[in-house]
Amino acid sequence: MPVNSIFGVFAKSPIQPIQAHIDKVAACSELLVPFFKASHEQNWVEADKVRKEISKLEKQADELKRELRLTLPKGLFMPIARGDLLELANRQDKIANAAKDVAGRVFGRQLQLPSEISDDFMTYLQRCLDAVQQARKAINELDELLETGFKGREVDVVTKMITELEMIEDDTDSLQIKLRRGLLAVEQHYNPVDVMFLYQILEWVGGLADHSELIGTQLELILARS
Repeated sequence: MPVNSIFGVFAKSPIQPIQAHIDKVAACSELLVPFFKASHEQNWVEADKVRKEISKLEKQADELKRELRLTLPKGLFMPIARGDLLELANRQDKIANAAKDVAGRVFGRQLQLPSEISDDFMTYLQRCLDAVQQARKAINELDELLETGFKGREVDVVTKMITELEMIEDDTDSLQIKLRRGLLAVEQHYNPVDVMFLYQILEWVGGLADHSELIGTQLELILARS
């Protein structure tokens, strides 16, 4: 998107570029589901195809973030502080970065999840993606918040969304603990180096939920300041 066109969007609303960015980030992270399905089936050709699409969307998210920084007005009154908008973009961007890193590491080493934990892992992954989608839903309420002047029922709606986001993130912590225990129970049967990377993958996937929760935290700060 050319800088001039996105500047036109800003003239209309400083929120729309943030929403466009979280949409791109969410689409990027959702591709981890078909990626892991392909890797589980050892279909590395398909896995590479999905990995490249993840990388493409992550790059597009980076471009949106860069345009956001370049075109967001300085010294101009806005209902949300410029610094808060930039912080939201940074936290959103970390989700896409994490998705790209996970896919790159798994494909690079052609890592396979132990069959003993593969079903639990997919449940864990989906719950982490639930957190991303919940953060996206909350960001998409910013228009309504602006229209209501950050008052009334809409504030309650967003606050409830943030609380639910925190609950989802708590779920992912519990699921990660279960997965670590499951991996520990079978790790002696697998390549030790691969096992080391698998523990890292569990942490990076959990980062999807962690970064999503931080978006909720940033939204709470915005509500508190408004």
